[in-house]
Amino acid sequence: MEVVVVTIQDDLSRLVEEINQASWDASNDISEYDEEALRAYLSRQDTVFVVCYETSTEYRTLMGIASSRIEMKPYGNEHWLYVDEVDVCADQRQKSAGKLIMQKLLEIAEENGCKELWLGAEVDNHPANALYKSLNPDTISEVVGYTYKTGD
Repeated sequence: MEVVVVTIQDDLSRLVEEINQASWDASNDISEYDEEALRAYLSRQDTVFVVCYETSTEYRTLMGIASSRIEMKPYGNEHWLYVDEVDVCADQRQKSAGKLIMQKLLEIAEENGCKELWLGAEVDNHPANALYKSLNPDTISEVVGYTYKTGD
């Protein structure tokens, strides 16, 4: 398995096709990807998008993806990596893809001088919470999330 950082120079058309053809379920909450939106996302300097593949000499299989961004606090010039989504394909779970993705994100955070990596998970998402706890976080907080829909 390998986790690669996706850049705007990569074959985004192929990647979008791979993502849209992968086996996602309701726990992934993934919408249809399109090349234009992914290109716009990657064109921002602060974004980090990674993909985990199972590879062999004959094929490669998409196992999971993650989107994140490097943020800066308004004081002290401190940076941190905010992880927006970590998604493992429904048919690829329990194969360490999520763990490899998180390890890569931690590595990226360190390489970019981030003081911390932050992510949240729903309380009832037991597999995700088990994964994140297995990586020995410094802090586990109970958080209440609020969503406000704006516009259409």
